[in-house]
Amino acid sequence: MARRIQFAEGEYYHVYNRGTEKRKIFMDEKDYERFIRLLYGANSHTSIHLSNYQGSTLLEIPRGEPLVDIGAWCLIPNHFHLLLKERCINGLSRFLQKLLTGYTMYFNAKYNRKGVLFESSFQAQHLDTDNYLKYQYTYIHLNPISLVEANWKDKKISDLKKTREFLFLYPYSSFHDYLGTLRAEGMILNREAFPEYFRTFIDFKNMVDEWMSFSKKAPNLL
Repeated sequence: MARRIQFAEGEYYHVYNRGTEKRKIFMDEKDYERFIRLLYGANSHTSIHLSNYQGSTLLEIPRGEPLVDIGAWCLIPNHFHLLLKERCINGLSRFLQKLLTGYTMYFNAKYNRKGVLFESSFQAQHLDTDNYLKYQYTYIHLNPISLVEANWKDKKISDLKKTREFLFLYPYSSFHDYLGTLRAEGMILNREAFPEYFRTFIDFKNMVDEWMSFSKKAPNLL
């Protein structure tokens, strides 16, 4: 099936995909950790075998020139979201091919299964306006809310305090990097390649708090 959009250098995209038949693609903490390492290691013009760097931090993985710039990411049990900027011709497609192939090989070997793990083709939306691009930082980082508030996209959050506490503790996204937490996962992002919407960590936190405080229907992207 032909993709509806053509990727272009210097443009921004929201990319997402989920497990085939909506199955879980992350079964335990090790699965999340593997995908996170691939977000860094697969984003390279050169081939990197993570099995050669067991026990190494992201800083210790020798990566070449990146294929894309990553502005935000979030992993949910059955899907993921990425905010990407294409750096070179076919960079985004090459990165996704390496990322999904590498994780599928790991997952199938670990769980003794065969066949595809993800839906046939990843989905992508061209973020062609400033407002649309800025909105993705909120939408992507708030996706874990669905684990405690299933209808968060359609109505007010029923328990704001509980939801906020859950979001601020959820570890599998770049949310904490935008709050100023120093951690190895921060190496995945190249924030300088994206507009400076948040001059301080407080600016980002305030935006998230404001969004959760009132009803706003989010687009049904997944």
